[in-house]
Amino acid sequence: MGRKPTWHRDVEAALDKLVASYAAPEEINNLESAALPNKRAVIDAFNHLKAAIYLGFYSTRALTRDNLRNAIGEHVNPACEMLVEQINRAVTYEERLGRAAASREPGWSEQAVLRLINVLPELRRTLNGDVLAAYDGDPAAQSIEEVIFSYPAIEAITAHRIAHILYLERVPMIPRIISEYAHSKTGIDIHPGASIGERFFIDHGTGVVIGETCVIGNNVKLYQSVTLGALSLPRTREGVLLRQGKRHPTIEDDVTIYSGATILGGETVIGNGSVVGGNVWLVHSVPPHSKITYDSRNRHA
Repeated sequence: MGRKPTWHRDVEAALDKLVASYAAPEEINNLESAALPNKRAVIDAFNHLKAAIYLGFYSTRALTRDNLRNAIGEHVNPACEMLVEQINRAVTYEERLGRAAASREPGWSEQAVLRLINVLPELRRTLNGDVLAAYDGDPAAQSIEEVIFSYPAIEAITAHRIAHILYLERVPMIPRIISEYAHSKTGIDIHPGASIGERFFIDHGTGVVIGETCVIGNNVKLYQSVTLGALSLPRTREGVLLRQGKRHPTIEDDVTIYSGATILGGETVIGNGSVVGGNVWLVHSVPPHSKITYDSRNRHA
Protein backbone atom coordinates (compact mmCIF):
# COMPACT_ATOMS: atom_id res chain seq x y z
CA MET A 1 0.00 0.00 0.00
CA GLY A 2 1.25 3.50 -0.77
CA ARG A 3 1.69 6.37 1.59
CA LYS A 4 -1.33 8.45 2.55
CA PRO A 5 -1.67 11.63 0.51
CA THR A 6 -0.50 14.81 2.20
CA TRP A 7 -4.05 16.06 2.70
CA HIS A 8 -4.83 12.99 4.85
CA ARG A 9 -2.03 13.99 7.22
CA ASP A 10 -3.43 17.54 7.25
CA VAL A 11 -6.83 16.17 8.23
CA GLU A 12 -5.24 14.18 11.09
CA ALA A 13 -3.49 17.33 12.32
CA ALA A 14 -6.75 19.28 12.16
CA LEU A 15 -8.47 16.46 14.06
CA ASP A 16 -5.87 16.70 16.83
CA LYS A 17 -6.59 20.43 17.16
CA LEU A 18 -10.33 19.81 17.30
CA VAL A 19 -9.92 17.20 20.06
CA ALA A 20 -7.67 19.60 22.00
CA SER A 21 -10.31 22.33 21.76
CA TYR A 22 -12.53 20.32 24.13
CA ALA A 23 -10.15 21.19 26.95
CA ALA A 24 -11.28 24.82 26.82
CA PRO A 25 -13.74 25.97 29.55
CA GLU A 26 -16.73 26.47 27.25
CA GLU A 27 -20.33 25.34 27.66
CA ILE A 28 -20.48 23.39 24.41
CA ASN A 29 -17.51 21.27 25.55
CA ASN A 30 -19.64 19.36 28.06
CA LEU A 31 -19.08 15.73 27.08
CA GLU A 32 -21.95 14.68 29.35
CA SER A 33 -24.26 16.07 26.68
CA ALA A 34 -24.06 12.64 25.06
CA ALA A 35 -26.75 11.71 27.62
CA LEU A 36 -29.11 14.40 26.32
CA PRO A 37 -32.44 13.52 24.71
CA ASN A 38 -32.31 12.33 21.13
CA LYS A 39 -33.90 15.02 18.99
CA ARG A 40 -34.92 12.62 16.22
CA ALA A 41 -36.68 10.32 18.70
CA VAL A 42 -38.63 13.25 20.18
CA ILE A 43 -39.75 14.32 16.70
CA ASP A 44 -40.72 10.74 15.83
CA ALA A 45 -42.82 10.58 19.01
CA PHE A 46 -44.56 13.84 18.11
CA ASN A 47 -45.33 12.60 14.60
CA HIS A 48 -46.83 9.40 16.05
CA LEU A 49 -49.07 11.48 18.34
CA LYS A 50 -50.07 13.69 15.43
CA ALA A 51 -51.03 10.61 13.43
CA ALA A 52 -53.11 9.31 16.36
CA ILE A 53 -54.96 12.64 16.54
CA TYR A 54 -55.62 12.89 12.77
CA LEU A 55 -55.62 9.15 12.08
CA GLY A 56 -57.73 9.20 8.93
CA PHE A 57 -55.33 11.67 7.32
CA TYR A 58 -52.15 9.69 8.03
CA SER A 59 -53.17 6.04 7.87
CA THR A 60 -51.73 3.92 5.08
CA ARG A 61 -54.51 1.34 5.25
CA ALA A 62 -58.29 1.25 5.26
CA LEU A 63 -59.80 2.07 8.66
CA THR A 64 -62.94 0.64 10.21
CA ARG A 65 -64.43 0.71 13.68
CA ASP A 66 -63.14 -2.83 14.11
CA ASN A 67 -59.46 -2.00 13.50
CA LEU A 68 -59.51 1.54 14.88
CA ARG A 69 -58.15 0.66 18.31
CA ASN A 70 -55.23 -1.29 16.87
CA ALA A 71 -54.48 1.44 14.36
CA ILE A 72 -54.38 4.11 17.07
CA GLY A 73 -52.31 1.86 19.32
CA GLU A 74 -49.72 1.47 16.56
CA HIS A 75 -48.97 5.16 17.02
CA VAL A 76 -49.67 5.75 20.71
CA ASN A 77 -47.58 2.83 22.00
CA PRO A 78 -44.30 3.75 20.26
CA ALA A 79 -44.88 7.42 21.11
CA CYS A 80 -45.15 6.49 24.79
CA GLU A 81 -42.01 4.35 24.70
CA MET A 82 -39.98 7.05 22.99
CA LEU A 83 -41.24 9.89 25.17
CA VAL A 84 -40.62 8.03 28.43
CA GLU A 85 -37.05 7.29 27.42
CA GLN A 86 -36.34 10.82 26.19
CA ILE A 87 -37.96 12.48 29.22
CA ASN A 88 -35.93 10.22 31.49
CA ARG A 89 -32.79 11.33 29.71
CA ALA A 90 -33.74 15.01 29.97
CA VAL A 91 -34.61 14.77 33.67
CA THR A 92 -31.49 12.75 34.54
CA TYR A 93 -29.29 15.23 32.71
CA GLU A 94 -30.86 18.25 34.43
CA GLU A 95 -30.53 16.63 37.85
CA ARG A 96 -26.91 15.64 37.21
CA LEU A 97 -26.04 19.25 36.43
CA GLY A 98 -27.99 20.57 39.42
CA ARG A 99 -30.46 22.49 37.24
CA ALA A 100 -33.62 20.64 38.26
CA ALA A 101 -35.97 22.68 40.45
CA ALA A 102 -36.89 19.51 42.36
CA SER A 103 -35.96 15.85 42.13
CA ARG A 104 -38.51 13.54 40.51
CA GLU A 105 -39.65 10.31 42.08
CA PRO A 106 -39.08 7.00 40.25
CA GLY A 107 -41.70 6.55 37.56
CA TRP A 108 -42.29 10.29 37.15
CA SER A 109 -41.59 10.22 33.41
CA GLU A 110 -44.05 7.39 32.86
CA GLN A 111 -46.74 9.27 34.78
CA ALA A 112 -46.10 12.48 32.84
CA VAL A 113 -46.51 10.63 29.54
CA LEU A 114 -49.62 8.83 30.81
CA ARG A 115 -51.21 12.16 31.72
CA LEU A 116 -50.47 13.41 28.20
CA ILE A 117 -52.08 10.34 26.61
CA ASN A 118 -55.14 10.68 28.84
CA VAL A 119 -55.84 14.21 27.60
CA LEU A 120 -55.52 13.30 23.90
CA PRO A 121 -59.35 12.99 23.49
CA GLU A 122 -59.78 16.54 24.82
CA LEU A 123 -56.87 17.67 22.68
CA ARG A 124 -58.60 16.24 19.60
CA ARG A 125 -61.73 18.22 20.46
CA THR A 126 -59.72 21.44 20.85
CA LEU A 127 -57.82 20.91 17.60
CA ASN A 128 -61.09 20.20 15.81
CA GLY A 129 -62.11 23.71 16.82
CA ASP A 130 -58.82 25.12 15.53
CA VAL A 131 -59.34 23.38 12.18
CA LEU A 132 -62.89 24.73 11.91
CA ALA A 133 -61.63 28.22 12.78
CA ALA A 134 -59.19 27.99 9.87
CA TYR A 135 -61.85 26.74 7.48
CA ASP A 136 -64.42 29.32 8.56
CA GLY A 137 -61.88 32.16 8.73
CA ASP A 138 -60.24 31.71 5.34
CA PRO A 139 -62.44 32.08 2.25
CA ALA A 140 -59.68 30.41 0.21
CA ALA A 141 -60.09 27.15 2.14
CA GLN A 142 -61.84 24.59 -0.06
CA SER A 143 -62.35 21.86 2.52
CA ILE A 144 -61.51 20.64 6.01
CA GLU A 145 -59.21 18.08 4.40
CA GLU A 146 -57.23 20.81 2.64
CA VAL A 147 -56.83 22.69 5.92
CA ILE A 148 -55.43 19.68 7.78
CA PHE A 149 -53.14 18.59 4.97
CA SER A 150 -51.89 21.98 3.85
CA TYR A 151 -52.15 24.76 6.42
CA PRO A 152 -48.93 25.44 8.34
CA ALA A 153 -50.94 26.88 11.21
CA ILE A 154 -52.48 23.48 11.95
CA GLU A 155 -49.04 21.86 12.12
CA ALA A 156 -47.76 24.63 14.43
CA ILE A 157 -50.83 24.67 16.68
CA THR A 158 -50.90 20.86 16.95
CA ALA A 159 -47.25 20.86 18.00
CA HIS A 160 -47.89 23.68 20.44
CA ARG A 161 -50.85 22.04 22.15
CA ILE A 162 -48.86 18.83 22.72
CA ALA A 163 -45.72 20.71 23.80
CA HIS A 164 -47.74 22.93 26.14
CA ILE A 165 -49.06 19.91 28.05
CA LEU A 166 -45.51 18.67 28.58
CA TYR A 167 -44.42 22.20 29.53
CA LEU A 168 -47.09 22.31 32.24
CA GLU A 169 -45.79 18.94 33.46
CA ARG A 170 -42.39 20.67 33.91
CA VAL A 171 -40.73 18.32 31.41
CA PRO A 172 -37.34 19.83 30.52
CA MET A 173 -36.13 20.33 26.94
CA ILE A 174 -38.67 18.07 25.20
CA PRO A 175 -41.42 20.73 24.75
CA ARG A 176 -38.98 23.14 23.15
CA ILE A 177 -37.65 20.47 20.78
CA ILE A 178 -41.22 19.87 19.58
CA SER A 179 -42.03 23.57 19.19
CA GLU A 180 -38.80 24.32 17.35
CA TYR A 181 -39.41 21.39 15.00
CA ALA A 182 -42.75 22.94 14.08
CA HIS A 183 -41.07 26.34 13.80
CA SER A 184 -38.54 24.96 11.32
CA LYS A 185 -41.34 23.44 9.20
CA THR A 186 -43.84 26.30 9.27
CA GLY A 187 -42.04 29.55 10.08
CA ILE A 188 -44.39 29.94 13.07
CA ASP A 189 -42.60 30.28 16.41
CA ILE A 190 -44.82 29.51 19.41
CA HIS A 191 -43.10 29.00 22.75
CA PRO A 192 -44.56 25.95 24.51
CA GLY A 193 -45.27 28.05 27.60
CA ALA A 194 -47.78 30.29 25.82
CA SER A 195 -51.39 29.77 26.92
CA ILE A 196 -53.74 29.68 23.92
CA GLY A 197 -57.52 29.42 24.01
CA GLU A 198 -59.89 27.62 21.68
CA ARG A 199 -60.58 28.14 17.96
CA PHE A 200 -57.19 29.76 17.35
CA PHE A 201 -56.20 30.56 13.77
CA ILE A 202 -53.04 31.92 12.19
CA ASP A 203 -53.63 32.91 8.56
CA HIS A 204 -50.59 32.41 6.27
CA GLY A 205 -48.42 32.30 9.37
CA THR A 206 -44.84 32.88 8.24
CA GLY A 207 -42.90 34.98 10.73
CA VAL A 208 -45.39 34.81 13.61
CA VAL A 209 -43.71 34.87 17.05
CA ILE A 210 -45.60 34.14 20.29
CA GLY A 211 -43.63 34.41 23.53
CA GLU A 212 -43.51 32.15 26.56
CA THR A 213 -45.80 34.07 28.93
CA CYS A 214 -48.29 35.20 26.30
CA VAL A 215 -51.96 34.54 27.13
CA ILE A 216 -54.36 34.30 24.19
CA GLY A 217 -58.12 33.95 24.58
CA ASN A 218 -60.74 32.24 22.42
CA ASN A 219 -61.53 33.01 18.77
CA VAL A 220 -58.30 34.92 18.15
CA LYS A 221 -56.97 35.33 14.62
CA LEU A 222 -53.43 36.38 13.70
CA TYR A 223 -51.92 37.09 10.31
CA GLN A 224 -48.35 36.64 9.13
CA SER A 225 -45.39 38.38 10.80
CA VAL A 226 -47.26 39.22 14.01
CA THR A 227 -45.00 39.42 17.07
CA LEU A 228 -46.37 38.97 20.59
CA GLY A 229 -43.12 39.62 22.40
CA ALA A 230 -41.34 41.06 25.42
CA LEU A 231 -39.85 44.43 26.13
CA SER A 232 -36.21 44.63 27.14
CA LEU A 233 -35.77 42.77 30.40
CA PRO A 234 -34.30 44.42 33.51
CA ARG A 235 -31.05 43.12 34.96
CA THR A 236 -29.68 42.66 38.45
CA ARG A 237 -26.68 44.65 39.64
CA GLU A 238 -24.55 41.75 38.49
CA GLY A 239 -25.98 42.07 34.99
CA VAL A 240 -28.10 38.91 35.12
CA LEU A 241 -31.40 39.05 33.21
CA LEU A 242 -34.54 38.86 35.38
CA ARG A 243 -36.36 36.12 33.50
CA GLN A 244 -39.27 35.50 35.87
CA GLY A 245 -42.70 37.09 35.70
CA LYS A 246 -45.06 37.84 32.84
CA ARG A 247 -43.11 39.29 29.92
CA HIS A 248 -45.52 38.94 27.01
CA PRO A 249 -48.93 40.44 26.25
CA THR A 250 -52.45 39.20 26.92
CA ILE A 251 -54.80 38.96 23.94
CA GLU A 252 -58.43 38.66 25.01
CA ASP A 253 -61.27 36.86 23.17
CA ASP A 254 -62.35 37.64 19.60
CA VAL A 255 -59.30 39.74 18.70
CA THR A 256 -57.91 40.02 15.16
CA ILE A 257 -54.31 41.15 14.63
CA TYR A 258 -53.23 41.92 11.08
CA SER A 259 -49.88 41.28 9.42
CA GLY A 260 -46.72 42.87 10.73
CA ALA A 261 -48.20 44.09 14.02
CA THR A 262 -45.88 44.04 17.04
CA ILE A 263 -47.35 43.92 20.55
CA LEU A 264 -44.91 43.88 23.45
CA GLY A 265 -44.86 43.71 27.24
CA GLY A 266 -46.28 41.63 30.03
CA GLU A 267 -48.67 44.37 31.18
CA THR A 268 -50.05 44.99 27.69
CA VAL A 269 -53.66 43.77 27.28
CA ILE A 270 -55.58 43.87 24.01
CA GLY A 271 -59.23 44.05 25.02
CA ASN A 272 -61.77 41.58 23.70
CA GLY A 273 -63.25 42.21 20.28
CA SER A 274 -60.42 44.54 19.24
CA VAL A 275 -58.81 44.80 15.81
CA VAL A 276 -55.12 45.68 15.51
CA GLY A 277 -54.10 46.85 12.06
CA GLY A 278 -51.07 45.90 10.03
CA ASN A 279 -47.61 47.14 11.09
CA VAL A 280 -48.92 48.65 14.32
CA TRP A 281 -46.43 48.89 17.22
CA LEU A 282 -48.10 48.59 20.65
CA VAL A 283 -46.50 48.66 24.09
CA HIS A 284 -49.62 49.68 26.04
CA SER A 285 -53.07 48.22 26.67
CA VAL A 286 -56.15 49.05 24.64
CA PRO A 287 -59.76 48.71 25.83
CA PRO A 288 -62.27 46.21 24.44
CA HIS A 289 -63.60 46.76 20.92
CA SER A 290 -60.74 49.07 19.93
CA LYS A 291 -59.63 49.52 16.34
CA ILE A 292 -55.93 50.35 16.31
CA THR A 293 -54.30 51.43 13.05
CA TYR A 294 -51.65 53.86 11.86
CA ASP A 295 -52.66 56.82 9.76
CA SER A 296 -50.43 58.29 7.05
CA ARG A 297 -48.54 60.36 9.67
CA ASN A 298 -47.67 57.25 11.71
CA ARG A 299 -49.95 58.12 14.58
CA HIS A 300 -52.45 55.78 16.22
CA ALA A 301 -55.90 56.20 14.75
